[in-house]
Amino acid sequence: MNYTNAQTTFIIFIAVTLVLTFASCIGYALKQRIGHQPHAVIDNLNARINAWWVMLVILFGAILLGKIGLVILFSIISFFALREFITLLPTRRGDYFALLIAFYFVLPYQYYLIYVDWYGLYSIFIPLYAFLLIPIGILKQEDTTCFLERTAKIQWGLMIAVFCISHVPALLNLNINHFTGDNIWLVIWLILVVQASDVLQYVCGKLFGKTKVAPNLSPSKTLEGLVGGVVLATIVGVLTHGLTPFNLWQAALIGLIVCMFGFFGGLVMSAIKRDRGVKDWGHLIQGHGGMLDRMDSICFAAPIYFHILRYWW
Repeated sequence: MNYTNAQTTFIIFIAVTLVLTFASCIGYALKQRIGHQPHAVIDNLNARINAWWVMLVILFGAILLGKIGLVILFSIISFFALREFITLLPTRRGDYFALLIAFYFVLPYQYYLIYVDWYGLYSIFIPLYAFLLIPIGILKQEDTTCFLERTAKIQWGLMIAVFCISHVPALLNLNINHFTGDNIWLVIWLILVVQASDVLQYVCGKLFGKTKVAPNLSPSKTLEGLVGGVVLATIVGVLTHGLTPFNLWQAALIGLIVCMFGFFGGLVMSAIKRDRGVKDWGHLIQGHGGMLDRMDSICFAAPIYFHILRYWW
């Protein structure tokens, strides 16, 4: 039986919905088993599952709206992620003009370039033009106190929260040889594999974790959790390789690459949080902290995945 791209996309979301339903039932059963008493691990798991339900509904709604819906969704994600990044770090009055440029010119223009598929410009707009524009904007107040640190903070925020995240909707622009599927499948595969890696690292770490990977950066991450989560998520990528132009071994290799970059992305963002003395980037998503707490892995994995597809497929 042959399915249209729209039917296949719908089937994917039905499958994910069934998995979440199963997870919700397990979470409810675990909570009932302890008589609905407070329990850190079970409560955290249920909060995560509830947040995934919300994210699934929002993502499915954006997909129904087509390319413009996905671009708008990720531009909103970038806005909240950038706000969290900037809020966590100290600012001075002289930064305000540069921040206005970042939020209300650079961010929307980057996503406009994604929407019109101007690859030549959106690939260098933030790394080059915004890099030059931000320090010029800070010059307005002639405040030289911590000038380099203040400039770098905004530049880093734009790179992580806008430039890197914008590569997710940019996947819709790729014209891949001999791939008859819908490009939205490439987005779904990336999110599925990277998020599965995060979840499975958490689960494997709780079940088998003993050896800390980076106790000062992320005390909850263990070697056993990392290996188990990455291996299982790579298997998920292989099992769903039909959503991509990859064969089995290519799906395994690329799944491993995006999972590892996602892992190191989480560590880098954890290092910034530890430097600022906080546990989460924010409290936007109940059970998940802030937007950047959910997108830290995607931030590092998305550009790598995008360019692997663009230059080799």
